[in-house]
Amino acid sequence: MKNQVFTHDADIAWTPTEPGVRRKVLGYNDGVMMVRVDFERGAVGSLHQHVHVQCTLIESGAFDVTISGKTEHMVAGDCFLVPSNEIHGVVATEAGVLVDVFTPMRDEFV
Repeated sequence: MKNQVFTHDADIAWTPTEPGVRRKVLGYNDGVMMVRVDFERGAVGSLHQHVHVQCTLIESGAFDVTISGKTEHMVAGDCFLVPSNEIHGVVATEAGVLVDVFTPMRDEFV
């Protein structure tokens, strides 16, 4: 999948992560990675941090998003940006999907 020009969602299996959460790595190279993350209602993306800059689109559903101690309620169409090493996490207040873009790519996801 690395450096693959075209990716078809149906060809990629979901990988379970945390309870009620699963993800698909859609495409990546050394500089960037796109990941779809599916949440059941009430599922939690635990607070964590990483060196990667992260930009996330709320594809569907609704989430309480916490970045550096500040929490906002966000819905489909909204976006958030996580600077390198900032502590962040989400709670799905409705079932939904996030589309994460990381730079550089996350080796631990492949």
